[in-house]
Amino acid sequence: MQLVTRKTLGWPASAAPSQPTAKGVKVHYTGGAVSTKLLKDHSLCLDLWRDIRAAHLANVAENYSDVAYNYAACAHGYLIEGRGLGRRTGANGSQTLNRAHYAILGLVGSSGLTQPTDEMLGAIRDGIELLRKNGAGTEIKGHRDGYASSCPGGPLYAWVQRGAPRPRGGESEAPARPSVSLSKLLAAVRTDPPKSGTPVSYTGVKVVEAALVAEGLLAKSLADGHWGTATTPAYAGWQRRCGFTGKDADGKPGKTSLTKLGARRGFDVKE
Repeated sequence: MQLVTRKTLGWPASAAPSQPTAKGVKVHYTGGAVSTKLLKDHSLCLDLWRDIRAAHLANVAENYSDVAYNYAACAHGYLIEGRGLGRRTGANGSQTLNRAHYAILGLVGSSGLTQPTDEMLGAIRDGIELLRKNGAGTEIKGHRDGYASSCPGGPLYAWVQRGAPRPRGGESEAPARPSVSLSKLLAAVRTDPPKSGTPVSYTGVKVVEAALVAEGLLAKSLADGHWGTATTPAYAGWQRRCGFTGKDADGKPGKTSLTKLGARRGFDVKE
């Protein structure tokens, strides 16, 4: 199981009401448009999950205590923590419908990305089994089974009706996270920018640049795989976000700042 925790997302402990048991798990979808770009960029899945939580917390009328779901599952096979274990679902869990089942959201919608990948189905299954170990009963239902709704959409609901089987009958296999070597990255910092026409000095630079683009610190057009005059100030901006100042925010990656960036944007760091 590949789990993205609330801590990784930068969220505090959930304020949702506690609920130690439920009849089982209900599966949901977003009900709106979901970009197919998520299929190629896991960081966009995390961004969407953050956006969903922000929208729920901004709902003054219903006064959500947290994102409505216990977990989400993305196309890359990651189970992403929402309210987490032992929490009611919905706005505040006050409705009988919400108290009956825990909730997992598949990050697919009614347009754009509508078809769950095998990896997503595997992650939902991971979530079901995790919740069963922590108070959930054996029921697996779609949102529409308890409420007049199209949720969780045709493809997901068809899978739920088959009993939510694990794809291919095996364990879910989320793709390996990218790994960035700090020593090779620092070597690229020292040698870039290269002469015109030279190849990329280290492919890990592209991974870090993509993360900086996702953070809004680097223009996408400047993410060329070379640690040049644009990447250095962009990374310095990230270091300042991490609380570094002066010479510690010089745009040269250090283990602490790089590890934090990797945790937020889906890559690992090695020496």
